[in-house]
Amino acid sequence: MKLLTFRHNGNTYIGAICEGGGKVLKIAEVGLNFNSMQVLIQNIMDSELELIRTATKTSEIFNTLPISDIEFLAPIRYPARDIICLGLNYADHIEEAARFNSKKFGINMPKAVYFSKRVHESVAPFGKIPRHSDICDSLDYEAELALVISKNARNVAAKDAADYIFGYTIINDITARNVQTAHKQWYFGKSLDGFCPMGPCIATVDEIGVEPALKIQSYVNGELRQNSNTANMIYKIPQIIEELSSAMTLQAGTIIALGTPAGVGMGFNPPKFLKSGDVITCKIEAIGEISNTVE
Repeated sequence: MKLLTFRHNGNTYIGAICEGGGKVLKIAEVGLNFNSMQVLIQNIMDSELELIRTATKTSEIFNTLPISDIEFLAPIRYPARDIICLGLNYADHIEEAARFNSKKFGINMPKAVYFSKRVHESVAPFGKIPRHSDICDSLDYEAELALVISKNARNVAAKDAADYIFGYTIINDITARNVQTAHKQWYFGKSLDGFCPMGPCIATVDEIGVEPALKIQSYVNGELRQNSNTANMIYKIPQIIEELSSAMTLQAGTIIALGTPAGVGMGFNPPKFLKSGDVITCKIEAIGEISNTVE
């Protein structure tokens, strides 16, 4: 099932994409009135999820909207806390990052690299990315699979990880490379306003599984840049959830971005950084695509 946040006639709704993909069902049609995806994730019961899932398969008995009539918003517009990110989680991306700046990225870590990304408001899946030209001269993109935690997770064994995953979405981890490399931590260069396009939906875990093998791609102005598979991640999702939850509570609605494969702008010689007017499209199999234009 694919859940989404959308706008129609000036109002914002939580909905689900109906079987066949051409229509959207407001969850209010089945008697549910969560006012945001964050609230839904934190409070919805399995039986209520099943109610929505069933309704998307029998949508002819409900009032639905053509998907062409809605405006997609980021599924989680205002994350309740910083996004947890994995750096250097694909071997080919480690190599290209080291070529770009061996001092900052040329590391051989025996453990996963974690950092966080502050997001004031997630950019809509077809929205604009601010250029921030006053401080950024090397704007870059990173297509990433991101998981959403379904319930508070503490001391979760890897074998039980699936019970704590609500679903998956796409994130474009926009980065100001010059700001990122100017500091010992990546936080600032990853967290400028408008640096987190997200969407177009959250595909629930029952559709994707706990160790997804999904094609992941990015395009800039139609040119294929990244082309890999999430099966190539070095650190797998059950391992990540077990490690993080061993010492910290992952609260319901927590977003974990799982890293990016090779093909980002800094990986080319010379680098192919983004400029105003560029259109970046990130696609992940079974979830969909987001496509954003640099202002």
